[in-house]
Amino acid sequence: MTDFPTSLTSPKTRCEGCQQSQPLDFDFAFAYQPIVDLRDRSIFAHEALVRGVHGEGALTVLNQVNDSNRYRFDQRCRTQAIAGAAQLGMQSHLSINFMPNAVYRPELCIRSTLEAARQHNFPLDRLIFETLESEHVDNYRHLTNILREYREFGFKTAIDDFGSGYSGLNLLADFQPDLIKLDMALIRDVDRDRVRQAIVRGIVTICAELSITVIAEGIESAGERDFLADCGIFLMQGYWFAKPAFKALAEVPPEAWKA
Repeated sequence: MTDFPTSLTSPKTRCEGCQQSQPLDFDFAFAYQPIVDLRDRSIFAHEALVRGVHGEGALTVLNQVNDSNRYRFDQRCRTQAIAGAAQLGMQSHLSINFMPNAVYRPELCIRSTLEAARQHNFPLDRLIFETLESEHVDNYRHLTNILREYREFGFKTAIDDFGSGYSGLNLLADFQPDLIKLDMALIRDVDRDRVRQAIVRGIVTICAELSITVIAEGIESAGERDFLADCGIFLMQGYWFAKPAFKALAEVPPEAWKA
């Protein structure tokens, strides 16, 4: 467990967003979806997915996020996801989406995350921060600075929805994360689509040269699973293995592994 930098608790070192922090006027919860490792049929990670307090879809929460509460929402997502994972006894990595546009100064805005990890005894090297798929990032330099700072703290970093248009080769040229998650639009019916197959193979080749691990998300069939495994992708996420479990850790049924 990484020691918590006590200097970050001083009001003098807090960024503008921290100083203006106010309680949110809405509540939310999390569902957790497993990311599996085909090689040993294990759970590599769980992604924390925001939900309404009664399990409502993510948009019921995200539609309440605006410029005035974005920072507070982003901060609470991190701490609440860690608390929930610890309460459930999660032993895998925990993947948390973050909003780059809600981070003022990454070395200071991270302090509540460090506090939550320490409070709940959740190892920092089991935290993955991935960019939020619904947020367009105008300033790639700011994003890459955040990712570099997070890596310094011992977190793993991930680019979500790779190939969807929000993040891509330009971002990858500036920063090489630990993981990229292939967008489900590339995955859908990839076992029957020669164009998608060529694109996926190309991405796998690039990532292998850059020592980046690829995760395929949105797996919904055995055909998709098997083609991707043949390409050398072994970390996968999707309904084929398990749907997100509300305030729980989903179990992967035995048939999900079978040929």
